[in-house]
Amino acid sequence: MNRYPVWKYILIAVAILLGALYTVPNYFGESPAVQVTSGKSTVKMTSDMTAKVADVLTKAGIANNGIAYDGTGNYASVRVRFDTPDTQFHAKSVLEKGLNTDPEDPTYLVALNLQADTPKWMQSLHALPMYLGLDLRGGVHFLMQVDAEGVLTKRVQGMQTAARSSLRDKNVRHAGIDKVGNTVEIKFRDDATRQKAKDVLNGTMADLQFVDSGAGSELKTVMSLKPAALKQTIDDGVKQNISTLSKRVNELGVAEPIIQQQGPDRIVVQLPGVQDVARARAVIGRTATLEVRMVDESVTPGTELSAAVPFNSELFTVGKGVPVILSKDVVLTGDYISSAMARSDQNNQPAVSIDLNGDGGRRMRDATRDRVGKRMAIVLFEKKGKPGEVLSVATIQQELGSSFQITGMGSMENSTELALLLRSGALSAPMDVIEERTIGPALGAENISKGIHSTVYGFAAIAIFMIIYYMMFGFFSVFALACNLLFLLAILSLMQVTLTLPGMAAIALALGMAIDSNVLINERVREELRAGASPQQAISAGFDRAWATIIDSNVTTLIVGVALWVFGSGPIRGFAVVHTLGILTSMFSAVFVSRGVVNLWYGRKKKLQSIAIGTVWVPGQK
Repeated sequence: MNRYPVWKYILIAVAILLGALYTVPNYFGESPAVQVTSGKSTVKMTSDMTAKVADVLTKAGIANNGIAYDGTGNYASVRVRFDTPDTQFHAKSVLEKGLNTDPEDPTYLVALNLQADTPKWMQSLHALPMYLGLDLRGGVHFLMQVDAEGVLTKRVQGMQTAARSSLRDKNVRHAGIDKVGNTVEIKFRDDATRQKAKDVLNGTMADLQFVDSGAGSELKTVMSLKPAALKQTIDDGVKQNISTLSKRVNELGVAEPIIQQQGPDRIVVQLPGVQDVARARAVIGRTATLEVRMVDESVTPGTELSAAVPFNSELFTVGKGVPVILSKDVVLTGDYISSAMARSDQNNQPAVSIDLNGDGGRRMRDATRDRVGKRMAIVLFEKKGKPGEVLSVATIQQELGSSFQITGMGSMENSTELALLLRSGALSAPMDVIEERTIGPALGAENISKGIHSTVYGFAAIAIFMIIYYMMFGFFSVFALACNLLFLLAILSLMQVTLTLPGMAAIALALGMAIDSNVLINERVREELRAGASPQQAISAGFDRAWATIIDSNVTTLIVGVALWVFGSGPIRGFAVVHTLGILTSMFSAVFVSRGVVNLWYGRKKKLQSIAIGTVWVPGQK
């Protein structure tokens, strides 16, 4: 009646072992380390960088405790661990000098870091410690609002310019093109011309929808973005800002920055360990610029470029297609680029499609009309007063206008990367800081201490009460509660959840809710004993009948937790994640693990006369 099959005990044992495996990394601590990331848009970190870092440290005679390449996320890095902070600081200085030829314009950024001391065999199983949030480590938090209307305005202006250029190229007459809100209104004198214009625009701009109106000689066609394209435009604008911010945050030397979208048009930036709010604001809000320049064809290929730079030209040595000499005259800047998308050209080869904004099309036509067959470069200037990075050098195949393509990219990955760089050279739209918080490291350490103490003291108080009140069944409940805490921490570590103070509060709350299920079970068993059932029958009926009540109470709470998870943000979502997972683990441990232990202890006794579950009050008994 109260015996589990062997496979259930094996399942419980495996769950406990896996829980211990993925929880233990949180107790190994951290070692001083440095993190090497790319400081240039055109320089990508690869696994080969580990050998270069190791070579620089070996030549300097600096010992390390391991070099690892982290290829996850948008920006890969190489991390090196050391024994002491002194060695860490020395290594940072050595690597900055050894990896960068120009200290004023570094190719690689070297940041101080803390690396987990988890053994490598555990890391290979993805057994890693949880990240600590700002309120536990200290740092700066920004909540930024992206001007979505500005993103749309820029795109619509590009539509207006592209439409005017396309109709002029195809010699289609119109009576005016005006921007009205987030639409473009084109006027015509006759319907035949309007239909011809729509055919032309449909062939060049697939993301648009058209609505005709008017009568007689006053016909109109209103162009607007399709709903999917409208949403995609805003999403691309937010992602462009996130990409730009991610690249800039590298300069602050933040080990584990959090830069993520929150809602349709907000961005959360969390910088653990950063206390200089003014510098963080300056770096995040900096304006980068893109410039389109012509290659100086007067320099003979094969000559020493550094000694042959004409007066009105400039030598560039960073980026793709370098060294190259470019004219100082700027054809147009990135302000005229309304969109850049990775697409396939007419031959189904990777390319980048660029749409210009404002009078960029006119400028581009004037610059390229007499320069077919010559080369043109796109340059990114990320920091004021610093040399620019050449993103692309391409040969002009024909006169360019408001829309053109850069071909010969080699692969779709290269096309996607260049399109992202063209979009992320500067912020796609202005952002306002609508929330700012600074937390000191001392406060973070105090929060950790308080969070751990609240959990430990709460667990101890619950354990003492349960063992005194329910005796042996109380001990079983405490064991199940300990397993619940183990499972919860293991899942959070496996998911690499960033633990915050609300998350620690949710852990403490999960303990109280988990023990509630055990109280229901124990009281059900007592009720069966009061009704005259035998101990074995009372155990079986108590668990079976308590299960329905446990499901009802936990599912209702789970619905609220999921709602907070889906619709909440920031600390609320952090609380909801831990709270929801705690409910699931408590249901498993309170019923499955708890009953397994009870069955193991009492199930083998066929002539069981009594069980240790505290005082069972029988009605009418004094």
